[in-house]
Order: sequence, then C-alpha cells, then structure tokens
Amino acid sequence: MNSQQQRLSLQGVHLLAIAPASQDLDSLLRTPGNQLEALTALLERENRIKEGAEKFLKLPITDLMRIQVESELELRYQIEQETSRRKKHAVGSAAKRKFAGQAPPSTPRPRADSNDKDKDDFRTALSQANSYLKSLTSIASSAPSPSSPSSTSSTSQSSSEQDRTRVDIMNKLVALFQRNLRVRYEITTAALVQAVVPSLADSRSKQCRAAAYRLIRFSLVDSTSIAELRQQPLDWFIVKSLARDNIFSVEREQVIKLIRAIVDIAAEKRDPVMRAFIAVAEHAEDPFRSICVQTLAEMSLLDLDLVARAGGIRFLVHALGEGPVELGPIALLAVTDAYGRGADHADRMRRCTKVIQLMLRTWSGLMYFCMEDQRAIKSIVDTLRIPSLDTREIVLDMFFNLLNIKPPEWYKTFIDGRRLTMYRKSRNVPEPSSERKAQQRGPEALKLTDQYIALLVLVLANAGLLDALTMMLEERTTGSSLTRKAILLMAEVMQMANRVLPLNMAAQIQAIPQVFDLAADYTRGEHRIVGTSAITAIDSFNRNHARLHPSCKSARPRANSAEDAVRRGQRQVEQSKIKLGMQMDDKMFQACVLETQIMITKDSTKWGFDPLQELVEGPFLNPKRLEEAIKVGRFMRRLMAFFHPFSHQFSDMPRKQNLRWVRLGCSLLTTLLASPDGVRFLLHEDDLLKQIIKSFAQLDPFNGTPESDPIFSSQRMTETLTYGYFDMLGTLSKHPEGIELMEKSKIFTAFYHLIELRNREDLITAVITNLDYSIDGHPRVVLSKALTCSDIPVRVFATNHLGELIRSAPTPTVWMLRLLLTQLYDPAPEVCEMAIQFLEDACESMEVLELVVEMQPTLDHLGDIGHPLLLRFMSTPTGFRYLNNAGYIDREMDMWFHERNIYYVVQIEIFLAKVFSSEATDDDEDVLAFDGVVPPHFYGEMSKTELGCQVLSERGHFAEFSHFIRQHGLESEDLEVILKLKSILWAVGNVGATEGGLPFLEEEEIIPSILEIAEHSLIPSVRGTCFFVLGLISSTPQGAEILDDYRWEATLSPLGHPTGLCIPMSLDKFISLPRWESIEVKTDADIRLLPPTVQTELEVISAIENLGNSVIANTASRSLARMKSRPEYRAAFSSPATFFRALHTISTQRYRLPVRRYILDLFDIELDGRVVQAISEAATNLRAPPSFRQSEAHINRVVSMLGLKHPDGESSSDEDELDGIPEEQAGRIPVITLRPVSRIIGFNNGV
Repeated sequence: MNSQQQRLSLQGVHLLAIAPASQDLDSLLRTPGNQLEALTALLERENRIKEGAEKFLKLPITDLMRIQVESELELRYQIEQETSRRKKHAVGSAAKRKFAGQAPPSTPRPRADSNDKDKDDFRTALSQANSYLKSLTSIASSAPSPSSPSSTSSTSQSSSEQDRTRVDIMNKLVALFQRNLRVRYEITTAALVQAVVPSLADSRSKQCRAAAYRLIRFSLVDSTSIAELRQQPLDWFIVKSLARDNIFSVEREQVIKLIRAIVDIAAEKRDPVMRAFIAVAEHAEDPFRSICVQTLAEMSLLDLDLVARAGGIRFLVHALGEGPVELGPIALLAVTDAYGRGADHADRMRRCTKVIQLMLRTWSGLMYFCMEDQRAIKSIVDTLRIPSLDTREIVLDMFFNLLNIKPPEWYKTFIDGRRLTMYRKSRNVPEPSSERKAQQRGPEALKLTDQYIALLVLVLANAGLLDALTMMLEERTTGSSLTRKAILLMAEVMQMANRVLPLNMAAQIQAIPQVFDLAADYTRGEHRIVGTSAITAIDSFNRNHARLHPSCKSARPRANSAEDAVRRGQRQVEQSKIKLGMQMDDKMFQACVLETQIMITKDSTKWGFDPLQELVEGPFLNPKRLEEAIKVGRFMRRLMAFFHPFSHQFSDMPRKQNLRWVRLGCSLLTTLLASPDGVRFLLHEDDLLKQIIKSFAQLDPFNGTPESDPIFSSQRMTETLTYGYFDMLGTLSKHPEGIELMEKSKIFTAFYHLIELRNREDLITAVITNLDYSIDGHPRVVLSKALTCSDIPVRVFATNHLGELIRSAPTPTVWMLRLLLTQLYDPAPEVCEMAIQFLEDACESMEVLELVVEMQPTLDHLGDIGHPLLLRFMSTPTGFRYLNNAGYIDREMDMWFHERNIYYVVQIEIFLAKVFSSEATDDDEDVLAFDGVVPPHFYGEMSKTELGCQVLSERGHFAEFSHFIRQHGLESEDLEVILKLKSILWAVGNVGATEGGLPFLEEEEIIPSILEIAEHSLIPSVRGTCFFVLGLISSTPQGAEILDDYRWEATLSPLGHPTGLCIPMSLDKFISLPRWESIEVKTDADIRLLPPTVQTELEVISAIENLGNSVIANTASRSLARMKSRPEYRAAFSSPATFFRALHTISTQRYRLPVRRYILDLFDIELDGRVVQAISEAATNLRAPPSFRQSEAHINRVVSMLGLKHPDGESSSDEDELDGIPEEQAGRIPVITLRPVSRIIGFNNGV
C-alpha cells in the first residue's frame, strides 16, 4: 500500500470515527434554532462520509476492516435517508407556517416530542439490530479457508480476529436488546439464529460460542419465539456444548442459562437436550450439577412426561436420597435404615426427622404415610423396638416435637430420675395474651392445632407407639435416661389423649395393658420391677403436672391447697405485728423512736430503716401515737423533710439498692392519710406537696429562666429515687383524702401541664402508670387527656395502659369502655389497632359485649381492621339490629359471599402452615395475631341471633352453598373450584357451630355430603377441611348427637359439654387414600432408524451401544480405540450419518457424562452449520417408516465379550486377550450373551 493509499485509509478511518450516530441526529434536531439548516448541514456531512467510505472500500484492506466499513456504510445510507425525510418534512412545515402567517413555536410540545423520540429511538435501534445481524452474516460468508500449509498462521490469526469481531457485535446486540425491549419482538428468531449459527461452530472460540448462546437467550420473549427456536438446528450444538469439560465453563454456563430461559418461558425442550442435561446433573464432580438438579426439578413440575421419557425421574429420586434431606420423602430411609450406620449417621438422621415431622404436619403427608395400613408410620415406630440402636433418642425427640410437647424446666429432672417435689409453680410470671384469651373463652376451648394433634395421637397409638415404648422399658430394670424419656413420652401421650380424644378412645390409650401386665407378672421379677417403676413414674408425672399446670388457671386457690398454710401464716404474722404495734406502751414507743436515730442525727445513712418501717406500719396507725410524733417531738417533721425534693436527700439517692425508701415513703403517706391529724399535717404543716409542685414548675418553659438541673430531669428520673415521687402521688390517689389533698395542692393542674410537654414521655408514662383510677375524679381526666394528647407515643402508651386496666379488672366498667371506644377515632392507625385488639379481648365476655353494643360506636371508618369487632357485635340481637339498620349486614353479606369467604380459608391455611413449620417461633407476629381458635366467621356470627337466621334464610345463600357442595364435592383438578369448595365448607361449618344455624344443615341434609367428601375426596387438604368443619358442627350438643349417628364421636369436657372436636370411629376411612395405577411413559415412534448397511458402521454403532452397559463397557471402549486406529474405520468416524447414529444413540439411552464426551470425541467431525445440515439430512433419510420390520439377522445378532468376528478371523477386541489359545479352541470360545439381544433400538415394534 503506497503513501497515498495509506493517507486515504487513515482519512476513511477518521471519517468513520467522527461519524455521528443516530443519537447525534436526535440531539441536533432537539436543539432550538433553524432545524432546516441543521438538517442540510448534516446531510452534506453524511454525503462526504459516504463518499470517503466508498473510496476506502476500493483499497486493498483486510477482511475485518472491510466488514467494519461495510457495516458503517450501510448505517450511513439509512441515516442519509432518514435525514432527507426529515428535511422534506421540515420544509413542508415551514411553508405551512409561512402561509398561515404564524411564527414557529419556540419550544415543541413535550408529549409530541416524547412520542417522536420514542419512535425514533425504536426505529434507530431496530435499524442498528438489523445492521448487526447483516454484519454477522457477512462475517460468516467471508470466512477464509486455508489453501496451503503456509497460510495456517495467517488463517488462525484471521479466525481469532473474526471471533473477537463476532463477540463484539453480539455483545452490542445484547446491549441493544436490553435497552430497547421492543426490538426483540421485531427481530425474528429464525433470522437471528441463522446469523448466529456460524458462531456456534467447533472452530470458533469458547467465548464466541458463549456470546452466541447469550444472544439467543436475550432474544427470547414469548412462546412464539420458543416455537421458532425449536425449528432451528440448535439441539446438536447444545448437546455438544453440554458434553465439554470444565475448561469450557463459560460456554456451558451460557448454555444452561439458555435452557433455564426456555423452561421459564415455554417449559419445553427436546429429548436430546434433556438427555445431555440429565447427564450433567448426574455427574457428581461437575460444577454445574446443583443448578442442573434444580432446573430438572422445576421441569418435572412443568412437563413430567418429558422428564420421565428422558430418564430424569430416576435421577431425581436418587438425588433425593443422596442430596439435602430437606428435599424429600427419601428421608424416611435415613430413620428406618439407621441400624448399623454408626455415630456419624446421627446428624443426618436428626435432619431427616425434621423432614418427616414437617410432612406429618400436613394433610398430604399424613395421609400418604397412612397408606397400606400405616406402613410408613409403623416403620418409624418400629425403630424404637431395636435395642442396640443408639439413635432412638432422636426418634423420641421427633415425637415430642410432632405432638407440640414443650418440656418445662422440670423435665430434665424427671429424665435424670430425681424427685420433683422441689418445684413450685412460678408466681410472678405474666401470662401471655393468648392464654388470657383461652381463660376468657373457658378451659374447654380447643384450637385448630389441638384438633390436628388429636388425630396424630390416635394415628400413632394405632401404629403401636405405646407398645414400642413399653418394649423400650423392658430392656433393663435399672432404668436409664432413654427409658425415662420413653416413660415421659408415654405419660404426655396419655395426658393429651385425655384432653383431646373422646372418652372411649382415650380410655383405650390410657389402659396401657402391656405395662400393667409387666407389673402383675409374678413369674419374672424383672418384669415386675419394670412395670411398677413405670407406673410409679407416670403417677409422679401426673401429680406434678396437675400441681404445676392446673386445668383451670383462673380459679381461686383452694382452701386445702399446699400453699394455703403458708399464705395463712403470713397473714397472721402481719396482723399480729400490727396489733402489737398499736398496743405499744410509752416506754417501748420511745425506745423504738430512739432506735431509729432520727432524733439524734439528720444523716439518713445512720438511720435504722427496720425500726422506722415497723413504726410507720405499726404504732403510727394508732392516732394517738401519730399525733404524738407530729406535735410533741420533731420526729415527723425530720422524717418528712428527708423526702422533700429540695432537701436533696431522698431525691439524690442512687436508684440501685435504695428502692426500700420508696416503699417506706408510700407506707408513710398511707399511714398519714388514715388519720385526720396526718391529713392536716400534709396540707398545712408539711412542704412535701408544695415542693413537688415547685419541682414540676421548673419544667414549664414559660415559667421564667429554666433551671440548669431540675428535680425531675431525665437523668435524675433514670438514676435517682426522684421517680419515687410519682409512686407516692399514686398512693395518694388511692384514697379520697389523698385526691382532695392533690386537688388543693394543684397537683392535677401540674399533671395537665406535664402531658403537654414535648420530649418528656418518661414523666407522662410515670403519671399514667402510678395513678389509681378506681375513684372517679381527676385521675380519669388525666388519663383521658393523655389518650388524646398530640404526642403519638404517649397516646399509644396510654391506650395500652387502659387496655391492661380493662384486662385486669374483674368486670370492666363503663368509663373504661367509653375511653377505649374514643381511641377508635384516633388518627394514628397503631392506636386504632391497639384499641380494637383490647376491645375484642374484652368482648369475649357477653356482659361487656352488651355494654359496648349499647354505646353504638361507629366503626365504618376503620376499614378491614374493624371487621372482627363488628362481627362480635353481630352475635347479639341488639348489635345485629343496629348493624342491620346501618346497612352493614347487606353490604358485608355480599362481600363475604363473593370474596371474603376465600380470604377466610387462606388466612386459616396460612396460620396452620406457619404454626406447624419448623421455623415458627412464639414471637412470630403472624402466628400470634391468630391464636389458633377458629376465628369468627360472618355467617357463623349471623346465625347466633334469630334475626340473623331470618336474614340468612331470606337471602338463600345457604341453599346455594349446599348445592355447590353436592355438585363439586369430589372435585380434584380445578384449583379455583377446590378453593371455593373449602371456603364454602368453612362457612357451612361456622353456621352449624351455632344452635340457631344447625337447623339449616338438617333442612338441606348437607352433613352426609360433607362426610362423603371427608372419606372419598382425592385432595387431602379438602379432607382436612371437612375434618375441621365436622369439629365445628360437633361443638353443640345437637350437632354432636347427629354426628354420633354417622359414627363420628365428639370430645366432651368433664362436665359433658362438647369441645368442638370430632374423631371418626373408623379412622381408616378418613386417612386412607385409594391406590392409583402407574401410567406408562409414552415413547416417540419417530426415533426408530434404519439399520446400518456397512459392516464397519455396524461395528462402531454396536460398540457405542455397548458403552451403556457397565459390564462390557471397558471391552467396548478398547474395541472403539482399536477401531479408531485402523484405516478401514476412518470413513465411519468421519461420516455425518454415523455421527448422527451416535448422537441418536446417546439421545435415546442413558450414558454418563464422561462416556458422552468420549463418544463425541471419537469422531473426526467439527460441528458447524454444514455438518448440522448433513446431520439433519441423515436424520430424514435414516428414519424408519412406521411399517418397517426388523430382519431376523439383526434381531438375533449378539455381541461377544471379545468383540465382533471379522470374516478374516480377526477380532475387534485386543489381540492380547487371545494369546496362548489354540486357533481351534479360539474358534470354539462360547459367546457370552450378557445382553440377550444386542441391537439398534427401533428395529422392531416391541421397542
């Protein structure tokens, strides 16, 4: 190239480098000014660039540079056409404006500009995408072919440049697809794949193939593009890429991502790709195994037939057994086959028991485990019968968790064999809100979890759990922690059966005949020891459990209880002290006063606290002694001066280890209030209340200069006894005389000002907490002011305190309920939610509910959070009438009929799933928000009143429910119908749970239909819903009697009342599912091929088939290696037809990944577009017609262990194997037919 040409080349490259892209065109047109001049200048510039590029192409440049210039030139042609079109449009617009006498607008309309910009961007992006595709196609057409050995190095260099160019173009195209999604829909998949296929050839680099797969993945948008992709010859490229080793990980990663993208969009793939994909998943050392297993599991849910046809189900089952135990049903084997596994198996067994536990806590898992006479559950229980199995404790722990048995602190003592009498019931432990609700409902209210656990107890008892535990006791007479744990489980199961099972079933479990047989066996002394020890331990457990966990927690302490003597003795001691103190003579009184040291020194650290306390709580209760302490000496003045805030004695004491002084101050005020002289002393002679008022005034921002260290500062409230003044004021508020003192001292006025303070929530909460509200007056006004103050945290705290007052009160009073109803109108949602929660708890009492309904609160503004409370109102005649007149009943009835029934069943199923999950904790907000008792249902609450039953009958909803149950009760396919069926079943059950609603069920005769669904439905969760619904129906005596006629027995309380739990007498009918017939996997009839006609080809294919047999795979491998080295087989290993037969074989049979890789490496064929086309032609030519019948010669053909025999007597196997064998004897070597018939699959109709 001469200097002029080089100069022109550099000039052309420079022109191309400075050529503006389409974005420059848009930016020029968006600039204000004369657009026509800008378009003219741009058009002239593009013409110069085009001319320079055309001249540049005439020079002898490299192919890569020529491709780049042609691509840019094509883009310049398009930009020139677009610029010319816009110029004509601009000229026409200018002429129209000039004719109309209008000036051009200074700024275009934003919306029109935006639309034009979007159109231009899309049009430009589409143009660029087409240009990129043409560039890829032109690179493929201009690929050089080496004509001589001397050109090898230049060819490899050109190939690497082409690969980089391809990768660059494909990455640009992917970036274009990411920026403009509309372009994907305009580019056809066929055109894109045709341009990309050359980049997938074996001669290309792995980066190039990876970029090609990535581009194809980003071009897929919907099922239509997947259908077009399926028609393209990509399968064999994917098969080859999946079979490569880990050096090509970047390529394999993109292939797997492509397959996952196809699965996400259309959930389909062909058999060859599936076989290759499964081979990767089966290879334990492959880095992509995990993602392939996950993808295969997803595909099994989307297209089970395809996965089964490719052999994926077999692998998935195997992976479940070896992989993470969280995956599945094979976890049962880790428990039942634990014998002889050693200590290392314990961790895996513990994880597997969690899986079994989760499965048994679902209706599907329970019913499938109970199939075939509870074979699976019995196998788990039977592991307890193996004496030498050290991991039986893990199985016992599983049963504890499965039955929700939460061991208290004394369980460890029981298991260790120590006595339990040292444990007492904890006294000052607050009960959680869920337990309070249960107490308010009564001890007979059972939860949904209790219903399910009752069924589990019965199933485990029928599976022989108690018998297995008894066998564990027989192993040794001395007892061990394992046997005591077995006794503990036995005792818990008996306790649980007594609580949740009907009497007949519970009696059978509690009889434990095997244990009593051991105790009564006088022939063998060891049996008696075991039996009596077990009965004694169970009795000890029951007595301790009854003492620490009484069944009725809200009952008053019994007069003959063990703790009553202690309480009675303490009261007697206290009363005796008071009497002695009041009867004290003068000398003794003076001695006690001197003993306190108050009259001797002002240093409070030297005072005698105990004598002082005895004086305050004893002699000072005598008015004479109190008057003497006030008037005669300065004892009371010095003592009260100690408590004055500004004396800085009591108020400066550190908070720790000085709380007794606060209690002393409260006792002193109580004593003073008990006497008129003490009240007069506090009001006129002592400055305690006055100084407290002055201390509060220090906090007033409008009261002059604020103090640097006020008495009630935040730091002092936290670190000193200053907080004790609020306890003292609270003591005053408990007495009418104290409230009068506080009124005269203007304490309440100070409280009103405190509530208005900002950032002093500690003071406000102290006031609210310590005031007593039993007396009507200022304390209740202070609370109401705190409930409506401007600070949201204060309102939340005050509302919570009011709710606690209502809970702790024996019967909530009207003023409490009115204040709580006021909080329903608070603008803060958290305050409203808290008020509603407390109201719901209080309305558990019918008396409180009647009071609230009489107040007629308006709850429409609360939305969904107010619905539970309104449902409570509906259960009373007054509330139902009030809501009906307000239009709430009609509106809500339509919403429940169409929507909220579905939400109700979803809410219950989510609760059950969370409460039974292994991650559920007591602090889970979702679980605690629903305490487990069946939540109120609209139709159930409606049927509690006569007017509600009348409205329900008039609307005809129940008749529609009954018709739907009869029509769709046994539905097993339509998920929407199944969900609606569950919601209707819950509605019917809630109606039947009331005495007024049960006649609806009798009139429609719907109970037999529900029983039929419970026993014959193919959906386990529907059966479970029927189980809960029948429990609701049995919650009334009439319903329990009706179900008893159908052999479903209700659980009764000790007083004979139904508990809302019902168990079938014939358990097998409910928990057993019908057996199903396995479906044979359908095979594709198009996979049959014509047999090979060439002997070498036949031997190669036969040896490849033998690689799939693990017995003769080594011999087949050596045969193939020998064939590969012989010249007569060279044609077979380079034939596309033979290559297709090999691909067909590995795509229809199971081969491990290394074997697949070995087979593909045998052939001297580089996969590219031409070879794929030849393979496609071979697939068409070799496909056997449906009427083809395989000849007897091929059917009877067998393969020797030593290989096929040639006409010349040579074997294809190793010649060393025949060394030392005479020729005659070698000819008589028997044929080893490990494969009875070795043939190409598809040669007869039977395959």
